[in-house]
Amino acid sequence: MNKIKYFWLLSFVSILFVGCTNNALVDTNDNMVDNNWTYAKSTKASVEIKDPNQAYNIYFKLRHTADYRYANLFVLVKLKGAGLNKTNRYQFKLAKNDGEWLGKGSGDIFTSKFSLLTNYRFLAAGKFDIEVEQNMRDNPLTGVSDVGITVVPVTTN
Repeated sequence: MNKIKYFWLLSFVSILFVGCTNNALVDTNDNMVDNNWTYAKSTKASVEIKDPNQAYNIYFKLRHTADYRYANLFVLVKLKGAGLNKTNRYQFKLAKNDGEWLGKGSGDIFTSKFSLLTNYRFLAAGKFDIEVEQNMRDNPLTGVSDVGITVVPVTTN
């Protein structure tokens, strides 16, 4: 009987570990001092791409407080490496028209994850740098506590 209990316990623990694994190549998180995101404090990540045929999803992570004054956020995203040098401007909606925050909330802190590139294939193998900087008129941008970048390989099932 102990062998059966041991087997089930081991199976359960194994499932927990497999379910909780993070397959991200990159997962950064930068804390903003005094909840102020300045132009000079961009978030950056470097990723080593070995197989240019592999597709990736690239995300921008944001945590802000209820002190954030706007319903949206503009950012500049720079992608450089292996002959690639491009910059795109993104706008993300943070609140509904009635002012209700869209991110997941805990107290007065709200967390959002936005897609930057979906099923993206890098043109070549090599090291790539990703940088996200705030592109709002306010400098510093008050109410932003953390920003980050996540790069995840797309798995086919």
